[in-house]
Amino acid sequence: MLVDSPPEPRADTAPAPPTRRAIRSLGLLVSVVILASVTLASIAIGAKGLSPAQVWHGLFHDSGTYADVVVGDRLSRTVLGLLAGAALGLAGAVLQALTRNPLADPGLLGINAGASAAVVTAMTYFGVTSLSGYVWFAFLGAAAVGALVWFLGGSRGATPVRLALAGTAISAALYGYLQAVMIMDDAALGKMRFWTVGSLASATDATIRQVLPFLLAGTVLALALARPLNAVAMGDDTARALGAHLGRTRALSMAAATVLCGAATAACGPIVFVGLMVPHAVRSFTGPDLRWILPYATVLSPVLLLGADVVGRVVARPAELQVGIVTALIGGPVFILLVRRRRTAQL
Repeated sequence: MLVDSPPEPRADTAPAPPTRRAIRSLGLLVSVVILASVTLASIAIGAKGLSPAQVWHGLFHDSGTYADVVVGDRLSRTVLGLLAGAALGLAGAVLQALTRNPLADPGLLGINAGASAAVVTAMTYFGVTSLSGYVWFAFLGAAAVGALVWFLGGSRGATPVRLALAGTAISAALYGYLQAVMIMDDAALGKMRFWTVGSLASATDATIRQVLPFLLAGTVLALALARPLNAVAMGDDTARALGAHLGRTRALSMAAATVLCGAATAACGPIVFVGLMVPHAVRSFTGPDLRWILPYATVLSPVLLLGADVVGRVVARPAELQVGIVTALIGGPVFILLVRRRRTAQL
């Protein structure tokens, strides 16, 4: 009895194209490699350049010039840049999904303004001068404004438009208060001069320990909201049809963004455009799926922040340009370009 043998594969059969999931996974791996490279650059580049061998010696030897520079000055700064960048990127991605506005950023809901106003108040009226002291005022100010925006936006009945309007109004009022206090008090102006532009230069191990629990909690909460936010981003009616709890999702999203942005702002000052640029750029590659946008934003936002910090150290040697200034210089033209592209697409 003859048994048919299976057909041999044809020589001209093309391999199956990679799936979109495989491409995204590969892209995420490449992003991690880029982040590792920028992290090494952040440790190696400064007023005094170091070779990879000198960085290695500084990291793994307890004393000496290299250890003082790497561990004493740059390691804490780099770690804080990693944490703050990831927090700002995640907060921006969450707020863009929550407000269904791809040009939204953490400043839209007044969180930066709340932190800044609280720090000015602490310095001017309570005599707080150390970072370890006013970091808590900054965080509480951000949290209070986040709660107020949520209340004014309608609480459980909040809509993206109401939240944005409430955040804009509160931001304007708080920045007016901030400018008035700084103009009337020269001491406050001098103390706030560097904090208000955003900087990683004051990073210490103590600062990292203080904000780390909040950043970890906010990151876990934001990543857990990926699926509900996917539903909310498709519109209220569609989200309800899919079984999403709109009020709970919006409340938790506000809480996650407030914790992330508040803690980052408390430690570094108000750094703008990171939460806008990175999630928007990531979306062009991943599509609208928050399950991919959030991890990509977590990895690539520190790349932007640390890269801007390195640029600020190099362009003004032996002094340095604050990272908040560099991100603003980059972000301004990028924001204009994004707005023009959005208007063109709508015509």
